[in-house]
Amino acid sequence: MTVTAVDEPRAGVRPTPADVSLYGTTKRFDDVVAVDDLSLEIPHGSFFALLGPSGCGKTTTLRMIGGFEEPDAGRIQIGGADVTGVPPYRRDVNTVFQSYALFPHLNVFENVAFGLRRRKAKNVDARVRELLGVVGLEGMDKRKPRQLSGGQQQRVALARALVNNPRVLLLDEPLGALDLKLRKQMQLELKRIQSEVGITFVHVTHDQEEAMTMADAIAVMNNGRIEQLGTPSELYERPRTEFVAGFLGISNLLRGTVALDDGVRVDGVGEIRVGSPLPASGSRVAVGVRPEKLNLDGEGANTLHGTVKERAYTGVATQYLVETTAGIVTVFVQSSGAAVEGDSVTVGWDPQSTFVVEEAT
Repeated sequence: MTVTAVDEPRAGVRPTPADVSLYGTTKRFDDVVAVDDLSLEIPHGSFFALLGPSGCGKTTTLRMIGGFEEPDAGRIQIGGADVTGVPPYRRDVNTVFQSYALFPHLNVFENVAFGLRRRKAKNVDARVRELLGVVGLEGMDKRKPRQLSGGQQQRVALARALVNNPRVLLLDEPLGALDLKLRKQMQLELKRIQSEVGITFVHVTHDQEEAMTMADAIAVMNNGRIEQLGTPSELYERPRTEFVAGFLGISNLLRGTVALDDGVRVDGVGEIRVGSPLPASGSRVAVGVRPEKLNLDGEGANTLHGTVKERAYTGVATQYLVETTAGIVTVFVQSSGAAVEGDSVTVGWDPQSTFVVEEAT
């Protein structure tokens, strides 16, 4: 599966239509550009996440796909059909909101059946019970929403959105109202459900762990544009910008100048070997390494000498903050460890664990 930023299709070229395509899409609110010339293609059957901080344009992008906002420029296609200017009810999409928006006077069965009854569909009973089975709510069809937990209400909203078999399901921070334990459980459930029904999911979230747990591909957005697009592992292991490196987990960034084909002269430290391609010699860059890739035993071709400033046991690992000549470095060690505050340590790591991004201006 490939998810890419796209150009306008050329005349005479008839590629297989994606479930969602945006071409040069721009949305302004007065003087604020919420989405800036965004082009994107999402193939059928993918679980795709729009990830970024508040105000980055992710929710506006989702609302334009759903028809709740119209772009000021550009085009939007659903399944190869141009839906720019088409109202939401005429688009082959459904949306699950954070609030769920269930009908309090209807039981679970009638909430899920609502859309089918409006369309005067056949086999309503069989279709509703099939979806209740998919979302794990068998035997709860007679309950009212107030008799359900938050996670169960979220499942009802999901079943109601899926029962009409839309081409695309839009998810607008659907887990935001749940507590941490239930949210993590529902992340796995949503991924299972998407895989089972095979419908394209487009999910908006500001939670990087949530996006990485569920999505096949992620578009990290910043200031109305896609900063980087790729699989969770690509974004985490090889971020291209300081913003992506900092937004997806913790990154230790050491600033320096490209010195050799495989090395960077880090300010205050000296040469650091890297395993990724480098820009031209003399370029200013930031060398990055994730905390779990580091050790306190000095093992690896790259080393930094420093002093432990803080130590905290987090359960799955012990976190150390080590003061070095390059700045404070965060290290995760998956054991209780013997180092304590004030100890002199040597931080080590392998060049293949290092990534390089252009220094932010």
